[in-house]
Formats: sequence, C-alpha cells, structure tokens
Amino acid sequence: MNIAIIPARGGSKRIPRKNIKQFCGKPMICHSINAARESGVFNHIFVSTDDVEIADIAIKCGAEVPFMRPKNLADDYTQTTPVIIHAIQMIEKLIGKVDNVCCIYAAAPFIKAKDIRAGLERLIEKNCCFVFTVTSFPHPIQRALRIVEKDRVEMFNSDFFDMRTQDLEEAYHDAGQFYWGKSKAFLDNVMTFSRDSSPLILPRYRVQDIDTEEDWERAGIMCKAMQLNQEI
Repeated sequence: MNIAIIPARGGSKRIPRKNIKQFCGKPMICHSINAARESGVFNHIFVSTDDVEIADIAIKCGAEVPFMRPKNLADDYTQTTPVIIHAIQMIEKLIGKVDNVCCIYAAAPFIKAKDIRAGLERLIEKNCCFVFTVTSFPHPIQRALRIVEKDRVEMFNSDFFDMRTQDLEEAYHDAGQFYWGKSKAFLDNVMTFSRDSSPLILPRYRVQDIDTEEDWERAGIMCKAMQLNQEI
C-alpha cells in the first residue's frame, strides 16, 4: 500500500495559519492534496495535524484525517521524522501494513503530480530507502561568504578564491516538496540525506521555501508567472 502523509500543524509562527492561508486561489494545503490526488499513486492521502480547522479544510480538499496529532508532536521543535513515524504507526493500526510513504509538505504550492509519480518510479527502480526533490544552488557554494566583526567579510574556504566558478562542482539542496520512502526506512529513522537516497532534480524556478513573509510574496509572484505560462 502506498500512502501520502502531509504534516500540517496549526502553530506556524512566522506566517500565522500558513498551511491554510489562501494562496493562488485556494488554501495552501490544498495544492499539495490536489497534486497527490492527481498523481493517482496513493491508496490513501492522510493529513497529520493538531488543528481542527486544518483537518476540516483538508477533508474538504479530499484528504483523510482519521486521527489528530498529539500536542507533544506539534511544537516548534519537533522534526518531521517523528511526525511521520507516529502517522505510520497509527495508520497501520487502523488499516494495515504500509509499504511506501510519501511525506508531502503542506506549504509546497509548486508540487506537480508528475514529479510525485516520478519519485515513486525512482524509489522502486533504484531500490533505495528514499527519493526526494532537490535543486541546484544558483551560485557555487565553495565561494560562499560570511559576514564577520566590524561588517567585514571572509570566505568560508579561501582555497577556492582563484578558481573559476564554472570549474567548481555543482551543489544541490533539498527542494522541500516531498520525500518518498519505504515505510521501514522511516520507522527505522534512516538518515534521509545519505547514499541510501536518490535525488529527483527540479528546475530552480519551481522551488521556493515559504518560511517568511518575504518568501510568501516571492512565491506569489512566481505563482502568477506560472499561471501566465499555464504551468499551474
């Protein structure tokens, strides 16, 4: 059985009610639910939340909320993995054994059904523990700078100062959309960012973390541009 689990707590601080705030014409979480439904690869799509309003909206969008997340897994310090482990354990008690799990973030409005399908195909083909979305950094991380005392700068690694940017190895970061994984890998708390995982590379223009008001505004501009391009 393949399931989607969408973590969506109610206590977002930097953008209050972020997971159900209207974005591009619908509550934010509905973008993730709709992509999961459109992918056609899930037996069930669950939302893990501690918030009744989020649960109601998720159900109206087509997800299932058969249990509420306990408060000790809904604070500012809880990582995603314990939430997914709790959800898998609850779901297996309710409906039976889970084979593959896709953790989909609630604030991922540019997620596409085709990428979810491609992620599952890669998980099976590569026989790995996890598949997750990544995208490339726009500038070589080897030439990164830090600001030090008295508003001066220094390189993180000055060994790369004389190297041309095109000669430096390309680096990638987590795109923060979804994480396909074998149920056992989640339950065993296998590290996601390791050689047990395979990346699904996304173009940078479809990746945007939404953690601050500035992020939200930028994502809105991106959404309008994609709508003009008929991408979403």
